[in-house]
Amino acid sequence: MKNIEQAQKIKQIRNRKGMSQEGLAQASQLSLRTIQRIENGETTPHGDSLQKLALALEVSPDELIDWQIQEDKSKVSMLLLSQFSFLAFPVLGIIIPLVIWILNRHKIKGLDSVGKATLNFQITWSLLLFGLNLLALITTLLVFKTFSNALTASAIITSVLYLLNLVMVIKNLVSYSKQEKVAYWPTLHLLK
Repeated sequence: MKNIEQAQKIKQIRNRKGMSQEGLAQASQLSLRTIQRIENGETTPHGDSLQKLALALEVSPDELIDWQIQEDKSKVSMLLLSQFSFLAFPVLGIIIPLVIWILNRHKIKGLDSVGKATLNFQITWSLLLFGLNLLALITTLLVFKTFSNALTASAIITSVLYLLNLVMVIKNLVSYSKQEKVAYWPTLHLLK
């Protein structure tokens, strides 16, 4: 099965580059029969052949290797815990989970969907935090014409939103530990 998936990946990249099997054979300095056997899943390229294929297709060897998806609950938990970085600075609640998600989404089972849900929530939360605070400041200044009322409104909005984020992060950590689905509210579905 792994040979077939890797064969399809190599064929797909070759087609995307507009190369024929003959062209790939010539560019990689491998025989046409070798290319055919690789694309039919009859053999798996290793070492020198893998390097030559990657060079000819202008991709990294890692893109050609079909890494098996591992089950690593600690990485998913780390992604969920990384959301607490919003306490230091709101945008860190996006940046740190984003880095973990990008590095592991294709390698760890379940991390892609949990990462998307997490990032969608943290992005939504950050937009709400900055947007509602700005709206409160402008509205309060226009209506009450005092800066102290604007600061009070902003402090209330910030406190409520920080509490919401804490509740959502803790709720989803508990849900994940119980092997239940991770779900956030409110969420804009920006990453699908």
